[in-house]
Amino acid sequence: MNNQAEITTAINSIPWFFDLSQESINRLISIADVIALEPGQVIFSEGDQHPHFYVVLEGKVHLESFVPGRGSLPLFTAEALDVLGWSSLTPVVRQMSSTAIVTAPTKLLKFNAQTLMACCESDCELGFVIMRRLANIIASQLLTHRLHLLEIISCQK
Repeated sequence: MNNQAEITTAINSIPWFFDLSQESINRLISIADVIALEPGQVIFSEGDQHPHFYVVLEGKVHLESFVPGRGSLPLFTAEALDVLGWSSLTPVVRQMSSTAIVTAPTKLLKFNAQTLMACCESDCELGFVIMRRLANIIASQLLTHRLHLLEIISCQK
């Protein structure tokens, strides 16, 4: 387990959480962990159900998706303050939509998705902030995927 001071510093540095009360921040601190990963490590694979949600504190994580007939295509490189594993926070579809591979020494703030969701349900302020931020991420990633799809289609002509 990581040092409580490191977790506290990490959570207090993430803009996602700036609007939260100290009580909500303390809930997050109590359920978070900081992990370090090395290049080449796979955090999760496309299609898997994965139990964790992450915020990148430092480093880089490459996200890619398999497209039949095209192979694995790059989607995004996550860097500091980007999130990974957001699918684990959705109520029904919890399959990962991409594969996440560490490309540089990386530190992640890690949450068990079920525990985080339980905190969101019992703390409406926390739940609202997390879900509002999550909705923005999903919308952004859908736009990115759409642009990639249009690029693939235009290259086939």
